[in-house]
Amino acid sequence: MPEATVQMSSDTSTESTTESREVSASFTMYTTPWCGYCHRLKSQLDREGISYDIVDIEAQPEAAEIVESANNGNQTVPTLVYTDGTAQTNPSIIQIKEKLAALAA
Repeated sequence: MPEATVQMSSDTSTESTTESREVSASFTMYTTPWCGYCHRLKSQLDREGISYDIVDIEAQPEAAEIVESANNGNQTVPTLVYTDGTAQTNPSIIQIKEKLAALAA
């Protein structure tokens, strides 16, 4: 799926995936507790040592608007929103690494 650009509100709180990080996360993953794709992607990211913030759109319904804006009105998760405002829906770990490399360049 091509990247989308989303408008993020500043009042959406996030939870960090690491206790203490030297560098802030480069993206936020929007998810739900029951999403199998989300659980798989979180495991892959953790295994690769990639830090990210996580937002449960069921616990924070206002975050669902961000997901909808990236997915043509649909609440499709996992949706990742990067620091440059672009988004990816259900990306592979390879796509995420490529995006993070592009952001670091």
